[in-house]
Amino acid sequence: MRFIFRYLGQHRGMILMQLSFVFIFAVIFRLYHLPAAAVLYPALVCFLIGGLFACRSMYMAYQKHKKLTALYSLPAHVLMDSMGKCRTWEEEDYQRIIQKLCLEMQQLNDHMADSYHEMTEYFTMWVHQIKTPITSMWLYLEPEDTKLSRRIMSDLLRIEQYVEMVLTYVKMGSESTDYVFRTVDIDQILRENIRRFRGDFIMKKLKLVFHPSGKMVVSDEKWLSFVIGQVLSNALKYTSEGSVTISMEESDTLCICDTGIGIAAEDIPRIFEKGYTGGNGRAYKRASGLGLYLCRQICDRLGHTISITSEAEKGTTVRIGLGRDNFACSSTMLIGKGNKSR
Repeated sequence: MRFIFRYLGQHRGMILMQLSFVFIFAVIFRLYHLPAAAVLYPALVCFLIGGLFACRSMYMAYQKHKKLTALYSLPAHVLMDSMGKCRTWEEEDYQRIIQKLCLEMQQLNDHMADSYHEMTEYFTMWVHQIKTPITSMWLYLEPEDTKLSRRIMSDLLRIEQYVEMVLTYVKMGSESTDYVFRTVDIDQILRENIRRFRGDFIMKKLKLVFHPSGKMVVSDEKWLSFVIGQVLSNALKYTSEGSVTISMEESDTLCICDTGIGIAAEDIPRIFEKGYTGGNGRAYKRASGLGLYLCRQICDRLGHTISITSEAEKGTTVRIGLGRDNFACSSTMLIGKGNKSR
């Protein structure tokens, strides 16, 4: 019914014109004093013939509408081959316009794909090149155990983390990334990240409360380690005194709690948005707005969850749900207990 009303509305001018013709003929016949039957009969015939043509036109328009609706769901490169033969000059003009738009869109997509591929190759090469001097600096600093060396190692760790963040951000847009799912020891991932940040704990004299859980979860070890490392880094960055507590809650939920500056209530709903730094990021000028965004994206792809509760000046608690209700990633996923080489 909706289509009928819209069709009648679009063709109301033609309908009014046909009704006007019938009325004109009826008036002329009446002026010549013809019998009423002689007036009504041709008027009725004209009305019926006009109605038949209108119904046929409406039916053809409805069939075209259904065909165009079906074409709407097709990808652009298939669209032109499925439109069929043109019946009017107007249809041919529209098809030429659509063909031109499809061609321009395909060219734009190809250009964007080439640009993205070049950017990915460049940043991947840059990350691997910069890792060489970072590794060399680690080797030089490891034998030292002074206040200055610990400070430099902490800054170097930040650089390494930001470099890893760049590579992760680039990989997130790639559909060729492989997620290797297998049973992993969550305590081992936590210990490795704690070992990485041990210098920050020592310099800031923060207390670490770590409760090993002995839990084994199914996840991608490398990507999950990035998430945990980012959360732990944020806890250390915004905590100047007190402690950082790491524990496992029920339902395989990892909990990382700090006694830092906390997050303002108005910032929490947007904390996982890309580029959003919140009040703390603007005040401390050390936030990129990418860390928690990447954590959310990775958790979604791994089938995990991540949430934050916080109170200003009292601390922040991050909960990572390690269950696997679903997988959101479109990349190749391998499940098993294969080797750990990544």
